[in-house]
Amino acid sequence: MNGSAIAASGLRKSYKDKVVLDGIDLDVRAGTIFALLGPNGAGKTTTVNVLTTLLTPDAGKVIVAGHDLATETRAVRAAIGVTGQFASVDDLLTGEENLLLMADLLHLPKAEGRQIARRLLDQFELGEAASKQAASYSGGMRRKLDLAMTLVGKPQIIFLDEPTTGLDPRSRRTMWDIIRELVADGTTIFLTTQYLEEADQLADRIAVLDQGRLVAQGTADELKRRIPGSHVRLRFADQYALDVAARVLPGSTRDDEELTLRVPGDGGVRSLRALLDQLDAQSIEAEELSVHTPDLDDVFLALTGHGNKEVSAR
Repeated sequence: MNGSAIAASGLRKSYKDKVVLDGIDLDVRAGTIFALLGPNGAGKTTTVNVLTTLLTPDAGKVIVAGHDLATETRAVRAAIGVTGQFASVDDLLTGEENLLLMADLLHLPKAEGRQIARRLLDQFELGEAASKQAASYSGGMRRKLDLAMTLVGKPQIIFLDEPTTGLDPRSRRTMWDIIRELVADGTTIFLTTQYLEEADQLADRIAVLDQGRLVAQGTADELKRRIPGSHVRLRFADQYALDVAARVLPGSTRDDEELTLRVPGDGGVRSLRALLDQLDAQSIEAEELSVHTPDLDDVFLALTGHGNKEVSAR
């Protein structure tokens, strides 16, 4: 699958007089991780429900895996997998039995189902627990089994709704590694998460949804550069170089003890080149240069007026 895995334009959805989605445009590239962020009530769950055929939009056009959502619903469903924030495993079945049940529901031949189940158990490091009831699994194991069940049908696109909520840091990072491996194999991931660090670590592109409208889209670095507070930190070898640099770089803040200068700037290539040219003109070189930008929590707060605690996949 080349180009767009998901393309939506003019997506609208209302419930009586309440507009939930107000003209959403999305372009999720194939083989990438796309994260959708937003405060409670922003419309994230509605967006996912529309894209996964669970809701019909009032207006707009959506293409998923090359299929029109309105006219090729069955083909869209065959191309996607959905994993919610609450694992949908059957606690009374073993890990292997859960996977075999999914294979049966997909009408796979018995031998193929067993082969896929064994491969997925090994891939998700669940082989030793394959014959144990899912009720005995830890939270991280249940999440891994839930995602493995989604993969039985070999979906091109996987929707992950808060895949690591409630997991300990080690289990969360294991899940991140699994997600990265899926993308390396060509799978497209559409992610909603309450952890801004997760979006920062995983997503190739991020969209911020607020009150039914997309207020920003871009890479994590692009979004961070939009927020005031970005600066370049320069460290110099001696006091003389610091003094000269402070004179030629107006608006900078100096630290004489550390021999550093903090210069407001977005950290982009063009602005960095201009900054270094100013120093070169004075025959001054910085010993060290680093770019500091606001984190995604700052971005989220500036764009939506809500802090990190407000973020969820609702």
